[in-house]
Parts: sequence; structure tokens; C-alpha cells
Amino acid sequence: MHIKIADRLQHTEEYYFSKKLSQIAELNKQGKDIINLGIGSPDLMPPASVIESLIDEAKKPTGHGYQKYNGIPPLREAIAEWYSRNYGVDLNSEREILPLMGSKEGIMHVCMTYLQEGDEALIPNPGYPTYRSAVQLSGATAVPYKLSAENQWFPDLGELEMQDLSKVKLMWINYPHMPTGARASLSFFEQLVSFAEKHNILICHDNPYSFILNEEQISILSVEGAKEVCIELNSFSKTYNMAGWRMGMLVGAPDRLAEILRFKSNMDSGMFYPLQIAATKALKLDDGWHTEMNKVYRNRRIIAAALLDLLGCTYDKDQVGMFLWARIPAEYRDGYALADWVLDHAMVFITPGGIFGSQGNSYIRVSLCSTEEILSRAIERIKSALELNP
Repeated sequence: MHIKIADRLQHTEEYYFSKKLSQIAELNKQGKDIINLGIGSPDLMPPASVIESLIDEAKKPTGHGYQKYNGIPPLREAIAEWYSRNYGVDLNSEREILPLMGSKEGIMHVCMTYLQEGDEALIPNPGYPTYRSAVQLSGATAVPYKLSAENQWFPDLGELEMQDLSKVKLMWINYPHMPTGARASLSFFEQLVSFAEKHNILICHDNPYSFILNEEQISILSVEGAKEVCIELNSFSKTYNMAGWRMGMLVGAPDRLAEILRFKSNMDSGMFYPLQIAATKALKLDDGWHTEMNKVYRNRRIIAAALLDLLGCTYDKDQVGMFLWARIPAEYRDGYALADWVLDHAMVFITPGGIFGSQGNSYIRVSLCSTEEILSRAIERIKSALELNP
């Protein structure tokens, strides 16, 4: 029997890293022992006090039932305090905060709430592949906008205004930017807000990397008038090493969140109560938690940079986040070619920049989510491979 898949999946393939993890697992079965430096899944532990809180709450008989779709009040209040303390943004905990089962879920909810066939959404190139996938699954058309090193990985808003924007309803942005590690500025966010007001476009800012090797946290909602034209996603995954816990948040104007909740409430239920209590605990930690975590990432970045130097790559030393983004040497056709060479000859997986869009074809990305020992082993393998294959 053959059942035809829905048209919405015709142009949406299995997520690249889903396929790559399967390939790596198969190679490991063959005894290859692949070192994976590709995926940004934090290997560091969440805060000990947060884990203890989760365990304590999970032992209680009262927290295992269905929960409210918009999260428990203590979590929303903690998010409001956290945004005020770190971003200088005042949020109404009752009406301007929507907890999520991870920000990736939120990207899909936003697209399904606002987009349909005939609509367009601007997505960054290079950028997180889920933006394109979520737009396509909604039935709308994804319109890439070019980012380049020459423009500090910011969109050229003047160039965008020369295009037909009449069908554009959303624009996805992401700063600190993944994969390039570029930081935003308040003046850039001010320009974006003006652009959104002028063209009646909802700016959707995905902001999960604020605290990773980054000294200044900025929210687009800190710009005057931004709540009228912007929403922002944030996450516990990178900030508190809670990627597998699937916890995030969406913040913005009450009307926007109410509209998105209409879709979300028909797709899932409220988060597990002990998880919400533990997340509340995490948000109340002082700055010392991120200081200690970033010491680890800073040491790892030194070794990752040495690996890129070994491969002859060039990179911006001011980039932030949990990756290093680097331009490949001229002798390689593209980042796929270099990544394949490293995998085949050194048994090390690094990410080709082309998976993030055509503007990433000349780049690779190395994750900092591996220990110094593993990163050092990867360097030794690459050294040996280069000696055997000069």
C-alpha cells in the first residue's frame, strides 16, 4: 500500500543533523570512533540546585497531572524578573510571557499562527535551518535575505526595501547569530523596528545565545515601540545546559501571545510541573553561574581555534556563542568538501556551513560542546591525517 505524503512535506527533508547522527552512529558501529564536533548540544551539566529541585518536585504526588497551557505563575514571574534584570525589559508576567517546550517548538507555532499559502517570510542566509522548514510547513514561501562578513552578518535593510515586500508577514532574525557568532547592537535593532513599522512586518527574534561568551545581553524588546512589531524567543537549552529538558519562552505583546496560544493550545499541553519549578530555580541564579560556565567555553575556544588554524581556516576572533565559524582555505570547493575530508581521513565530524544556506558554502562550524581532551584528540587526528595526506 502506498500513502502519498502531504504536499507540505514535498520540499522539507529530514533535519540534517538527524541524518548525520544516524550516519555517525553507523560508522561507530563499524568501530570508527567518530569525534563529533558538529552539534551544539551542551555537554556541561545544568546547575546542581536545579537538578535537585527537579528531583524533589518529581517525588511529590501533586505535580504529575496536566498543567496550564501558559505555564505556572511562579515560572512566568521568574521570566519577567530575569528579563528585567538582564535585558532591562519590563514584561507583564500574566499577559506578555508564554513558556514553551523549547524555542524550536515556538518557531513552528509562530509560523503556523501567522503564515499560509500565498504569504512570505524573510529568513536569514546563513541561518538556522528550522526557520525555512517551519515557513515551508506552514504553506508559505521562505525568502532568504543575504548576510555577509563584509556587512558584519547584518541584513542590508536598504537592499531589502528594493524588493517587493507586499506579501511578507514575518522576518526571522537571530542575534547573537548562529552560525556566525555575530553580535547585534541596539542601533541595529532600532533600525529593524523602524523597518518593521514601515512595512507592517512582524519581527521574530530568536535569542538563545545571549549568555554564551557574550558580555552584553540585548533584547530587541528593549527598543522603544518594539512590542508593537516584535516578538522574542528565548531558551534554557544553552543558557542553563538544559537542552534535553525542552524548555523555552516566547515574550511579546499580549495580543500576539494570545494569537499564538490559540494554535499552541491545540497542539500540546502544559509542561511537566517539576520542570517548570526547576526552570524557575535556574532563572534566579546569580551571574556567577554564567561566569563559571564561560570559563570552560573560553578554554575550549582556544583549542578549537588551534584546530581551525591547523586546517588553514580564517575566523573572526570576536564572535560569541558556543561555536566557531570559519572560512575554509581556497583549495577546497566548499565547506562540505573540507568536512568530508576531515571525516574520512581524521574521523572527526565538523559542520559544513552550507547547511545554513548558500552564504555559508565557504565556511565550516566547530562546536564547543566537547571537553578539552576531546578537542585535543581531534587536533591530533587531524595532524596525523594531514601528515599522511599532504
